Parts: sequence; structure tokens; C-alpha cells
Amino acid sequence: MNNPALIHWTDADGTLREARWRAEGGQPAPRKVMLADDRLPADTAYKLACEGTALLWQGDFQNARHLLQALGRRLDQQAQRAGASSRGRGGKAPKGQPGAAGKPQPPTPEAAREAFHKHRQQQGHRARILGMLVLPFEADHTVPLRRAPDVQQACLEAYGPADAPYVASLRELLGLIGAHEWRKKGVEIPALGGRIHAHHGVFSPVRGEYVDLVASAPLPSTELAFDIGTGSAVLAAVLARRGVRRVVATDLSPRALACAQDNLQRLGLLAQVELLQADLFPPGEAPLVVCNPPWVPAKPVSAIEQAVYDPDSRMLRGFLASLRDHLTPGGEGWLVISDLAEHLGLRTRAELLGWIEAGGLRVIERLDIRPRHPKATDPDDPLHAARAAEITSLWRLGATPA
Repeated sequence: MNNPALIHWTDADGTLREARWRAEGGQPAPRKVMLADDRLPADTAYKLACEGTALLWQGDFQNARHLLQALGRRLDQQAQRAGASSRGRGGKAPKGQPGAAGKPQPPTPEAAREAFHKHRQQQGHRARILGMLVLPFEADHTVPLRRAPDVQQACLEAYGPADAPYVASLRELLGLIGAHEWRKKGVEIPALGGRIHAHHGVFSPVRGEYVDLVASAPLPSTELAFDIGTGSAVLAAVLARRGVRRVVATDLSPRALACAQDNLQRLGLLAQVELLQADLFPPGEAPLVVCNPPWVPAKPVSAIEQAVYDPDSRMLRGFLASLRDHLTPGGEGWLVISDLAEHLGLRTRAELLGWIEAGGLRVIERLDIRPRHPKATDPDDPLHAARAAEITSLWRLGATPA
């Protein structure tokens, strides 16, 4: 780590201390830090966290987890009060207005966009407050607190080797532990007859509908395919399982490429799939080029969100702008994408079709499928109206005739 950020605090005996600050999402080191332990009341902790004071925990690890949960409950109560106050002033959630037949109509793009940005702001506020409960770590990734679990492997997978003690938030540590468990367990992919094990910071294919689209769309060729932004390599593996003799899979992230190699080795597909670090396309042309870009044009705030949020649709627009140059005559580009951004008022269908046309491409066919994830049917989700209308599509694209 070059020029690491430092966190500073004063010990009980008045000694000034410092340690490296680790934050996977790049959050800055807190400027004000105080020691805290089991005697700290939750209300006091919440007030201090809201004021920007980080609490460096010195007590029992499990009590720190209980305190984090208590802070979360106070944030939930605050959000509920804010929502009730907004409704009292005439504010309305974007759940649509009754139509002629009495059925709710989708919210306007402006209302959907406002709801999305408000949701992201609330997520950011919650992350900042909960991130104020921080823990000490030794150089070997152990946590020197009573009843602390063994987190060495989870931290090693996310942070790599450490050479000095450091401080990180409890909330982040719990995320690392969860990612480690997901990595061990993996996700069953019926189209592969096997499991995909996502590493920390690499998107896990828990939404299987987009995998099913790639597994069932008619192949234009079985000679060669490019998989752009491969991530866990799930789509490259599906193509190889379908009989594509050679797949070139690219990703810009070294972490994703390591994850892809691990999965391909587990599945026995390394001989068919070549991994290449590249921003979008590898050199050359192919009769099939597949891309599943991030679906929502917004700024990511963590490593894992980079698979979901694509600022200004950079990857999507880059793929469509250069796809034609990487297709063999008669070849196809498969764009796998959800229309969630359209329902959130963040991108229009006209914009997408305009980028396709500007890239010298035409739509051969569009294959659609509805999401199966729980949020699609959860009326309490803040973005329920958009998720309930969401469709995931595989766009079969070809070059426009000259």
C-alpha cells in the first residue's frame, strides 16, 4: 500500500497512537476517533457516530456486533420518522397514481429518478454512520478482542497480505466474512452442472435469469467467442459448456481475472477459455461477442458495486460503439442487460436504441425474461415499482449492411 491513510487516536493513558486505515470502498479515514467499549450506551454511540466520531472498539467483539445492530435500528427509526414527516407535508412515495381502471400506474421518470437518488443517499448515510464503529487488527489479520472470530482468511482474500497493524470498520469486516462464506459455498448454475465461486469484490451470479438467456440463445458459431467483462467467468463457462471451442474472456480487474481462473479450473474449462486483461475487447474479431455490462448508470461506492453501477453508461456505450469492429461477417453481439435503468428514469429506451444505431448495428432479435430475485416481489423495497416492471433481455445484434 503506497502512502497509506492513517487513523489517529489517544489511548487511555494519554499516548498518541496511529495505525493504517483500510476501507475497501475508499472511504476516508475518520478525523476524530475515541476509544469505546462495552460500557458505551447505544444512544450515546449513535449520537457520536452521527457527529462524525469514530468509535475504536476495545471491548468484547460480540458486544460490538450487538451495538452495530442497535445503531442500525436507530437509523431505521430515523428513516421511518422522516418518511412519516414527508407524507405529512404532502410528500408521496413514487408508487404510481391510480389509472382509469383503478390500477396503480408506473411513476413518472422524474419521480422514479428522484426515488432512486434518495435511496442511494440513504444508503450512503447509513454506510457512513455504521462505518463509524471500527476495530483494531494485527498485522496477521487477527482481531485482538475478546470472543473475536478467526477472520484471517476472509481478510487475506480481500486485502492481501498485511505488514503492519491496521484499523477497519466492523461493518466492512462483516461484509468480508459474508463474501468469504459465499466464496466457499458458491452458487449452483444449472446450465453448467456446477458451481461458481465469486471472490470478494466480484459479482456473484445469484440472478440466474441472465445466465439462462445465454444458455438458450441460438449460437451463431461454435468456433470462437469473446466474453467482455467476464467477472466470475460464468458466461464464458456457459459458452464453453455449450460447445464453443475457444472463448477469449477479458476483464480489467486483476481480482476478477483471478476469480475467473479459479472457477474455470474448478470446472475443467481452462483449456477452452483464455483470460486476458483488457478494457473491453481483445484484439481481433469473433463470430460471437458477449457482454453483460453493469445495468445501472450511477457511481459505484465499493468494489462489488462496480458490477452493478456504470457511471454515464461508459462500458455499455463503449461496447456498442466498437462492437462492429470486432465481429466477423455475419457475426453477432449479445448484449445482456436489464431495463431497470429505464424504469428508474436513468436511461431511456430511445437512448439505448440510438447507441445501437450509432454503432452501425441492428437488432436481430431480443430475448426477454423476468427476474426471479426476491426484491422483484417485495412491496417494501424502496424501488419496488421499478423492480416489479423490470425485464432482463439478451439483445442479438448484428452489423448494419453497408
